[in-house]
Amino acid sequence: MAQKRSGQSISSRIPERTITRLSIYLRCVEELVADGMTAVSSQQLAERFGLNSAQVRKDLTYFGQFGVRGLGYYTVGLKQNLERILGLNQKWEVALVGLGNLGSALLNYRGFQQRGFRILVAFENDPRKVGHRVGRVAVYHVQKLVPILKRRRIKMAVIAVPAGAAQGVADRLVAAGVHAILNFAPTQLSVPKGVKVQNVDLSVMLKTLSFYVVRSARDPVSPSHRALKK
Repeated sequence: MAQKRSGQSISSRIPERTITRLSIYLRCVEELVADGMTAVSSQQLAERFGLNSAQVRKDLTYFGQFGVRGLGYYTVGLKQNLERILGLNQKWEVALVGLGNLGSALLNYRGFQQRGFRILVAFENDPRKVGHRVGRVAVYHVQKLVPILKRRRIKMAVIAVPAGAAQGVADRLVAAGVHAILNFAPTQLSVPKGVKVQNVDLSVMLKTLSFYVVRSARDPVSPSHRALKK
């Protein structure tokens, strides 16, 4: 049970950006462990991976004191703590809804299983796909989603359907007891409190990148570089 302070749980006080950065820290620390480094300071971590050392320390203190004064962090210990905080010290069964081009690509993406996330079942409304298997994953009609997920007690799901169908799918997932949804549909979902939705809109990401490309073309030399030239 999370500890409380002033009537507010610790987990509710942690900024969402901090939680997002934890996975970045984990990836960085994994590289250090693979390189044979046994300890690293927050400054070394920041310099090597382009991070902010003060931000690293602040983010980690939400979860405890993992560093050693004058040394920094033991890389293996920090890796284990980050995995524990992120819930990666256990295997997660995931449901996938939608087997179009994107859904099929996600189903075949090996990175999920390598990180402990196994897509156990998939759902579709295309009769040409329902009743078949993709590898070891059985494909069911979306109408069977609620009873199957309830029976298998799956708490995490991925939505990869067109925008117009996404809210209906989300409603079914909530009814099935799903607590976390990774949404690839280009639309905002309405879910009850206690259900977490993480949106991944690839078109928005590309539009953001296009902004930086255009800006770079118009202003190839940044103000800081101009100041250095004076």
